[in-house]
Amino acid sequence: MTIRLLLVDDQALIRAGFRMILEEAGDIDVVGEAPDGAEAVRLTSEVRPDVILMDVRMPGVDGIEATHRIMARDPAARVLILTTFDLDEYAFAALRAGASGFVLKDVPVDELTRAVRAVADGDAVVSPRVTRSLITAYTARLPAPAGRVQAVLDRLTPREREVLRAVAAGLSNTEIADQLVVSEATVKTHVGSVLAKLDLRNRVQAVILAYEIGLVG
Repeated sequence: MTIRLLLVDDQALIRAGFRMILEEAGDIDVVGEAPDGAEAVRLTSEVRPDVILMDVRMPGVDGIEATHRIMARDPAARVLILTTFDLDEYAFAALRAGASGFVLKDVPVDELTRAVRAVADGDAVVSPRVTRSLITAYTARLPAPAGRVQAVLDRLTPREREVLRAVAAGLSNTEIADQLVVSEATVKTHVGSVLAKLDLRNRVQAVILAYEIGLVG
């Protein structure tokens, strides 16, 4: 299957570089380029990409606002954020807006293509180190109200709570399966159930929620 990708960055040279790298992968087709968030929103409706590779810091409509607008129109859209800094409050805000993850602009080529494929498959790109650092730096550190914590946990079975903790720790489905001694398919089922019960779009939002309610720290 060929992945249809929309590339969004305000610098033409960076877009050209990413286009060349990604199209060499063989299974990724750059179907459009946008120099800003407003054009990204328009093109998303026009070309219907499988993945939107979105720069977060752009003049005018930035990647955060563009992600908000895109997700409001299509909650199933898949946005992968591009950022220069591994501790970037803008990237974190985009994650909260519904992005499926983010990668650094200097990421190795094979890691970038893997990230695009993962997001296209409906997974999320979560770097445990970076995600935990972002949450520590930019999430309010006041403890969540006890009632809210219990209300969240009451929706989940004991096994689903274990899976949520593991997801928040940055473990992949394979690693969770090994840890819990179950099949990877079973883990995928549990993750899907957690997301549905808690009304979350993806694993990234599950990680954020787990930290906010103090399930992990």
